[in-house]
Amino acid sequence: MLNVSLKVFQHKSQFESICSIERSAVEVFFNDSLDLIFPGMLRKKFQNLEELNSLMGMHLKDLERLLSQVFIVGITATSIIEDYSNQIIPMSIEIEKDAKALLLGDPAAKDLIEVILCYPGLFAIAAYRLAHFFNSRKVLIIPRLISEIAHEKTGIDIHPGAVIGESFFIDHGTGVVIGETAVIGNNVKIYQGVTLGALSVDKNLAETKRHPTIKDHCVIYSHATILGGETIIGENSVIGGNVWMTKSVPAHSMVYHKSEVKLDRVDQNIILDINKQEELTYEI
Repeated sequence: MLNVSLKVFQHKSQFESICSIERSAVEVFFNDSLDLIFPGMLRKKFQNLEELNSLMGMHLKDLERLLSQVFIVGITATSIIEDYSNQIIPMSIEIEKDAKALLLGDPAAKDLIEVILCYPGLFAIAAYRLAHFFNSRKVLIIPRLISEIAHEKTGIDIHPGAVIGESFFIDHGTGVVIGETAVIGNNVKIYQGVTLGALSVDKNLAETKRHPTIKDHCVIYSHATILGGETIIGENSVIGGNVWMTKSVPAHSMVYHKSEVKLDRVDQNIILDINKQEELTYEI
């Protein structure tokens, strides 16, 4: 038994020099961040300025420790911590715009309180905005861990490298995938199951743009799949549910599947006969 344990220990020890970060520590930092950047005090009530200041001090110390675990120390770490402190209010303003977009876009939403406390889309977007901050500063591991924690909780997978504009709307959200080099404009709405993905490419093309660009004021309905770095959806376009796209469309486009539906009555039972010959209909 000792011999087996020694082999396991030696094998596991090979990875310690790569990264010593603990996932649980990132999750604590992530939750404390959300307490600070979510609008108002709905996630956490601060009794006074002193309590908030104390939490901020501990929170920034936690960040310093996390950065050291991914080998960011000294002046570089100090710069990132200062940038992060200065971005708390701008991130909060961005998330408030996202929350308002959800409130305006979802008839079922009663008020901002409900959106902030209940909507998985907003949680995932907030996680993305936090992760994107660290990703844009070349911080290793931490952005991906933040994204994956949100992915586990919501079923929404947003790579921290994606570029997403303001007033972003994800409704329901389960199964949404947004790839690393996707670019999304302002006031875009997407629904559950949407994939903004890449066509299969070689590993040596990893640094190229592999995911689509969605311009301002677009709506992408459930389970649409849009692939490829050269695919651009022009502004004010609507992409219907279950559409598969690998080509660009201009502004003010509507793309959807057109199905012919017939009703037949057989033995008192109503059967929906969906014509299997579907065509992709494109309108401007």
